[in-house]
Amino acid sequence: VIPPPVIHVESYSEDSISFSLKMTTNIKVSGYVVNIYWTFDTHRQEKRTLIIEGEKSVQKVANLTAHTPYEISAWARTELGDSPLSFVHVVTSGTRPASPSLKAKAINQTAVECSWTGPRNVVYGIFYATSFLELYRSPHNTTTTSHNMTVLVQRDEQYLFLV
Repeated sequence: VIPPPVIHVESYSEDSISFSLKMTTNIKVSGYVVNIYWTFDTHRQEKRTLIIEGEKSVQKVANLTAHTPYEISAWARTELGDSPLSFVHVVTSGTRPASPSLKAKAINQTAVECSWTGPRNVVYGIFYATSFLELYRSPHNTTTTSHNMTVLVQRDEQYLFLV
């Protein structure tokens, strides 16, 4: 039986998490697959995947959001197959930024001008869909460092927007 890897959170800050991965077995490990999950505004779950080569590993994940819960899951790739998953949860330090205030205005039948308030020098994600279910599961999305963006949509549809 292949055991799951051990995930140890080494440190965390407002915008990063450092963690180590190791196996408690003599089975040869070729690498790890790590997923980092977080949720925005209870509507949209995001994921970042890391493919890590080698047996032992210390990783730093940056560009995270302050005071946000993150789930890190990992499994090892070994000479005998993939291991079971391990999980760890961590909340970044600091104060979570205020949610942006979004305004969406139709320019014509296929373009919507989105504008919002919020801090400068950050990356914003714009998510949009025709239903709450689609907004949660598989929205259209784009990113920008601006405070406004024109989004192209299908005509004769109503859309929900989240930034």
